[in-house]
Amino acid sequence: MPNGIEQNVGTGASTGKLTRPSRLANKGHRFHETAVRTWLSALSVLAACAPTLGAQRVWQRTAYPYLYYLTADGLWIGARYARYSPIGFKERPEPNAAAFSLDAAASVQGSYAIVADAQAPALWDGWRVGFTLAVARENRLGFYGLGNDTPPAADSVTATAPYYYQVSRTHGGARFTLERRIAGPLRALAGAAFERTDFRSLPGPSVFRTSVANGVVDSTTIPLNDGVLRVGVVLDTRDNELDPHAGIMVEGLFASGNGYTRTTGVMRAYAHPLTRLVLAGRIAGEDMGGTPPVAAQQWMESSGRPFIAVGGYRSLRGFYDARFLGPAKLLAGAEIRYAVVLSPTVVEVKVVGFYDAGRVFAPGESFRLTTNGLHQAGGLEFFLRALRNGLVVAGVGVSTEGAQLAFGTQWSY
Repeated sequence: MPNGIEQNVGTGASTGKLTRPSRLANKGHRFHETAVRTWLSALSVLAACAPTLGAQRVWQRTAYPYLYYLTADGLWIGARYARYSPIGFKERPEPNAAAFSLDAAASVQGSYAIVADAQAPALWDGWRVGFTLAVARENRLGFYGLGNDTPPAADSVTATAPYYYQVSRTHGGARFTLERRIAGPLRALAGAAFERTDFRSLPGPSVFRTSVANGVVDSTTIPLNDGVLRVGVVLDTRDNELDPHAGIMVEGLFASGNGYTRTTGVMRAYAHPLTRLVLAGRIAGEDMGGTPPVAAQQWMESSGRPFIAVGGYRSLRGFYDARFLGPAKLLAGAEIRYAVVLSPTVVEVKVVGFYDAGRVFAPGESFRLTTNGLHQAGGLEFFLRALRNGLVVAGVGVSTEGAQLAFGTQWSY
């Protein structure tokens, strides 16, 4: 299973799909071909660099196929290749000194993901470097309209409109991040990214088709070429980055993209009051200035890779992916993680109870800390950690809109 996969698959009230003009479909096809060629060219550069790094350290490798099933996309089949340099005998919070991975997977419903990821969190003292190339399509991504109050209509999903609340999104690009330790656990961050995003309506009437037709979604931003520059600071005292038991992580980030700016603040905290018990919590907020296009509003920034918000495994479990859409976002959550099997560095099995809350602020609204309008969900997860870095989380979240299966190869936060 690829590192960092996360899925939130619904069994609840709403499902929908979309359809868009053939002109946009042709653009999406050309974009897909161009993105794949660009991705393969950049991947060859990464591959050429690998022997140099390999000559300097002990490296290990692994390769395996995998498959899994999701309600929205059906069966996924993929393969993973990874090459990594272990931390060594001295325990550190980073998962590896450096690692390169290549994941490719596709579903029977037309979704796919190809990701090449190179990370060096502990290869050079005081520096962290990351570079990711990705091409992906989410063929059943949620789209319910803009704003925090977009309740699904009970009779909207029919035989002639089975994808009323869904859209197909194809995107690809590159992301580079450089971090430098300032003092102790405090780091400065700088980064750049480029991503091209296109949308395609699925067959039948849909919220997305209507939003494009009436101008709520600006058709001139489809497809979107988005170059982003990022700066920020990170305070990280976690004892383990993949599976923290104690410490905090605070991120303050500013980004400038194509016609918009993005300011993000996140705080995550972990406490370990008992040997088998870990308490975790998060509060996060983001505000966007300028005129952010829909493609940019669907993401929330982080010092690692951005994630879909609001709705989904990384932001609001119990709701469909990208369930709520707006330029400003507020997230909060708490987890109780209890180890029923505990053998450090060999295997851990945990039962997790979680509570998530979140909302968006529509265009024209100002971001604020508030308990008004929060969408809430709770649920249960099971966590498996094998050896040092193998991690799988699976569970279910329940909200007013039904139940969502949750799956990931990293913690939600």
